[in-house]
Amino acid sequence: MLSAAILNIVGRVWEGFSDFYVRHIFPLWVETYGRVTGIFPFSVGEWMLYLAVLLVILLVAGGIVYGVLRVVKIYGRKRCLLERRLSEPDSLGLPLLGERFERLYRGYAFFCYWVTGIFSLVMVLNCFLLYQVSPFPERYGLGGALDKEYGAEEIGTLRDYVVEKANALFPLFERDEKGYILCDERLVRDMKEMARGQMSLLGEEYKELSGYYPRPKGLAVSGFYSQQYIMGYYFPFSMEANYNRQMYVTNMPVTMCHELSHLKGFLLEDEANFIGYLACVDAPEELFQYSAYLSVIGYLDRDFWKAIGRDEEEYLSHPQIDPRVWEDKQFLTQEAWEQVEDKAVISTETVKKAADAFLDTNLTLNGVADGTVSYSRVVKLLLQYYDGVLY
Repeated sequence: MLSAAILNIVGRVWEGFSDFYVRHIFPLWVETYGRVTGIFPFSVGEWMLYLAVLLVILLVAGGIVYGVLRVVKIYGRKRCLLERRLSEPDSLGLPLLGERFERLYRGYAFFCYWVTGIFSLVMVLNCFLLYQVSPFPERYGLGGALDKEYGAEEIGTLRDYVVEKANALFPLFERDEKGYILCDERLVRDMKEMARGQMSLLGEEYKELSGYYPRPKGLAVSGFYSQQYIMGYYFPFSMEANYNRQMYVTNMPVTMCHELSHLKGFLLEDEANFIGYLACVDAPEELFQYSAYLSVIGYLDRDFWKAIGRDEEEYLSHPQIDPRVWEDKQFLTQEAWEQVEDKAVISTETVKKAADAFLDTNLTLNGVADGTVSYSRVVKLLLQYYDGVLY
């Protein structure tokens, strides 16, 4: 744990250390360990997480029993002293079973100590250091200058472009009687392979995105993640990109690419959103393009509304988002939500509050001052990217 703490401090105070690490060392974990975990059809990281919970429960429960036994042992010794029977070994301690449990628990606690140390080191190497790298625009440069400010005109132009693209794509998909885009296992398998392919293509333009990509994996207990409104998860201790199997199909392509970008060291959520957008928007598959536009349309629409001072007349003079497009932007369908709630052990409201607090705290502690609000900073990256193209 000491080495993990030292590395984390070095990453924060030594400018350029994290950039060097991400460029030259971090890719090794995906190319080696990531290939091994990628062999398994299920999410290794997800089950490692559940195993960790079990280990903690056993540690706490065992600790309680251990504490009780120690109290009983101390009480027994005091009683023996009072009775002046110190020469009788059988009366001085616990039965043999209790002694064995104490030795076993001490060994287990020592094991958990080392597991925690290894876990801490892995989290620093595959997670915390990645928060300290230089921003994407500084590493690669985009259309606009880094310090350039954008106003309502540029935001409006970009927002209108995305709205028109999304509206045009809406009618192109085969749907069921409820209006949902049809999705089956074959389509999901195809999406996984296309996500890997699109990320590899993006790596030809942005070097750090090149290299091996494992197949994205669906989360086994997706219902619990749905309660947290989580679309995907990057497990740093297994080097896997995971997605929520229950979410609506329009979220899947961009989420897969978003999570795969984390495997290349882009841990900031706005950058991962941006990379996911870039990977999907130029894909030959129209569902990928639609997923890209839907992933940013809400951020752009909100920022445009703020930029024009909430002027309704000005807002209505621009292309409007088709209400059916808004429906396609949903996280889960109504039927999926009903399944989640039917199987929920803890209320969604409680789980969501706890998850938000944890995520916001984690981002803040890693230098992302605005916490979960940082997801929306993708708008600035998009404005820079389209500078010189749309305006």
